[in-house]
Amino acid sequence: MKLLIVIVNYRTADLTIDALASVEPELASVAPARVIVVDNCSADGSADRIDAAITARGWGGWAMLLRAERNGGFAYGNNRGVERAFALWPKPAYVHLLNPDTVVRAGGLAALVKFMDGNPNIGIGGSRLEDPDGTPQASAFRFPGVLSELDHAVQLGVLTRVLSRWVSAAPITDQPCPTDWVAGASMIIRRQVLEAIGLLDERYFMYFEEVAFIRRALSAGWPCWYVPTSRVVHLVGQASGVTDPRQSRRRRPDYWFESRRRYLLTNLGPGRAAIADLAHLLGLVAWRARCLIEGKADNTPAHLLADSLRHSVFAKGFTS
Repeated sequence: MKLLIVIVNYRTADLTIDALASVEPELASVAPARVIVVDNCSADGSADRIDAAITARGWGGWAMLLRAERNGGFAYGNNRGVERAFALWPKPAYVHLLNPDTVVRAGGLAALVKFMDGNPNIGIGGSRLEDPDGTPQASAFRFPGVLSELDHAVQLGVLTRVLSRWVSAAPITDQPCPTDWVAGASMIIRRQVLEAIGLLDERYFMYFEEVAFIRRALSAGWPCWYVPTSRVVHLVGQASGVTDPRQSRRRRPDYWFESRRRYLLTNLGPGRAAIADLAHLLGLVAWRARCLIEGKADNTPAHLLADSLRHSVFAKGFTS
């Protein structure tokens, strides 16, 4: 098998069915390929609706539904899908993790596979994610660190320019390029990477799991590249609701902070994680001060400063 696509659904049946519909015309260009949809115990009828759509639309030859025992998060769902597929079918050359809140543009899958076929030393590739009108989204990033945490919290243009080499989002480009990590919404993984480092870390419920995985791959000698010739519409935050730009003030769930804290401690170590947390907290204080002094509207999630302090290494300790 050339390509295995894994889509994890949790109470987003309509989005998942639309994603499958966008994948269907692309499969011939990457054949033989299969799709496995993992329903993370939605308990809202999603699994039945997706299963019915697969049957009614004649997708059963290439798509199947797996009902997970519980909602274990993004890493858990993808891992169950990969495990089941590897047990049922010949192991594919590539595994493609695809969010349910995506629509694959024409040629999107073929571009990813072609790039990976032509670059056998590259382990992971990520699509150009974009809005429905074609506006590109940030899809390639630098690993989180002290300076990126400070910049993200302060939201000050002059500081961003000074720290341009360390800010989280890398400049958007039309050419394939190496990058620290790519968004897990559309990410292709060479099978040999999985064989070398294993599956996603299920200790991350959601968020930062792809960053941690790609960092492990890089340490094992498998670099990550951004592949903008592969274009995928990403309806940001529609699957989880956490990063939906229409609800920018929505309070972030505890699992987002716990995933961030785990990543920092695991990859930066206790000392640098503490400095990164301190930089982030001071940056948030500076932002709040600017809002008060300049009369600016606060565009950050509700209670972000308090929640960041509550989940910081200073409050929770240095055990990941």
